[in-house]
Amino acid sequence: MDTLKESKNYKLKVGRSWLLSVIRYVVAVCPLAFLTLPSSLILSCQPKEPTPLSIGKVWKAQLVKEGDQVVYTQGGSGNTQPGYVNFRLDLTSPAKVTLIDRDGKTVTGTWSVSTDNKRLILENLKPLPSSTIGTIEYYITASPTPGSLPLQRAAESRKTGNTINDYQLVPAD
Repeated sequence: MDTLKESKNYKLKVGRSWLLSVIRYVVAVCPLAFLTLPSSLILSCQPKEPTPLSIGKVWKAQLVKEGDQVVYTQGGSGNTQPGYVNFRLDLTSPAKVTLIDRDGKTVTGTWSVSTDNKRLILENLKPLPSSTIGTIEYYITASPTPGSLPLQRAAESRKTGNTINDYQLVPAD
């Protein structure tokens, strides 16, 4: 029992002396290390603000999946939902959105991106889209690029048979 206590005390003493030796060396070599190291640790722990997304343009459908079925491919001849050729998501105004759906119906409202850049939120939509309270949310499924905006509708769409829809959007111009 005494041997075990002595062994732990020895390890503690050796551990402390090793740490003190390292600290003394660092202070001798770089006296500013103790000023810069804590501040850099504190600054690196601050949450980073996401860079605002640059998606303010008119988007059109390149590929659309309703549930697990691809129903539209831009330029495709066998599209089961060819109306997506009319789909437009106009985000050119920072305060206004215009959405033209596959059936040609147009709704207008406001748009925003969540603070974590993971959701595109269309609100105050008029006329009210089917089965909504004037809000449609999309998950941004990958980082947008100037040529691509990948979205997934956050809720089922009654218009498409209660499916969750995925959209690969490209600039309309």
